[in-house]
Amino acid sequence: MSQAPIRIVIAKPGLDGHDRGAKVVARALRDAGMEVIYTGLRQTPVQIAAAVVQEDARVLGMSILSGAHNQIFPEVMRLLKAQGADDVLVFAGGIIPDEDIPALKAIGIREIFQPGTNTDDIVAFIRQAVQD
Repeated sequence: MSQAPIRIVIAKPGLDGHDRGAKVVARALRDAGMEVIYTGLRQTPVQIAAAVVQEDARVLGMSILSGAHNQIFPEVMRLLKAQGADDVLVFAGGIIPDEDIPALKAIGIREIFQPGTNTDDIVAFIRQAVQD
């Protein structure tokens, strides 16, 4: 019996209007056999958490370039927990300074992928993390 594909929501939080990176990651995950739901641009934390719950996603990937990650990501994590979805694997990418990464991981974001990351590394991370 074959296993169901990993279901992933890819979200672009905040006012950032650039989604090329998110689309590249979404396409790579889809090409790797995962089921990807892309939320589109300018999503609020409430919209992102609702999409994860409604889509019954196992994984959430957020891409941010605006610098608002220290405000938006904790709110998304809080909302996921409040909605009983704190078992969702969360990863992020975009322009996130090295010095901000430890605090983001401390709130439950499992991995941060910075510009230039090979999409194969993201696929491998998700597959491994979902198995753990």
